[in-house]
Amino acid sequence: MIDQHINDVIRNRRSIFPAQYNDKPVSNEFIKMLLENANWAPTHRLTQPWRFKVLQGDAKGRLGTFLSDTYTDITADDDFSPFKHKKIINNCKSSSAIIVICMQRDPKERIPEWEEISSTAMAVHNMWLTCSANKIGCYWSSPKLIGYMDDFLDLEDGERCLGFFYIGNYDQEEDLTSKRDAIESKVKWLK
Repeated sequence: MIDQHINDVIRNRRSIFPAQYNDKPVSNEFIKMLLENANWAPTHRLTQPWRFKVLQGDAKGRLGTFLSDTYTDITADDDFSPFKHKKIINNCKSSSAIIVICMQRDPKERIPEWEEISSTAMAVHNMWLTCSANKIGCYWSSPKLIGYMDDFLDLEDGERCLGFFYIGNYDQEEDLTSKRDAIESKVKWLK
């Protein structure tokens, strides 16, 4: 028997952006469950490379200031976008919490780095499906600014930032439809 529920959760998963979040906070209990589900991602040789930093309250504002200041510092005047600068700050303010997604490289480098990045991405996917199943908005952003996060956080040796997972409650009246090309255009069956 096929479980249609998991199909529905996967197929209805969407990016819900911080601008769509309302003021209702996401509970710490939910965030703990979200992180626990992330912890069950596949991991080659059990390196469990995912690391998370949960930012709430004033920490979100400090991140917004750091990112917007860094954007200003690294962007040429001709390329500077006031819209993008403001969006960086607003994404941090609008989110109930921001989970900084990091990957800790296996100190012995027993497996290729891409496998640890993939494991971390699967952990984030578990978080995304958990949010979707519970009608919590979320969005994974990986801007160029992640390359500067070691100036904001105390990252361990071999740890690097892969992005930000913004979460928040949202008003669910919005049409969140999406589409994909037919799977047949992406698969070849070999016999």
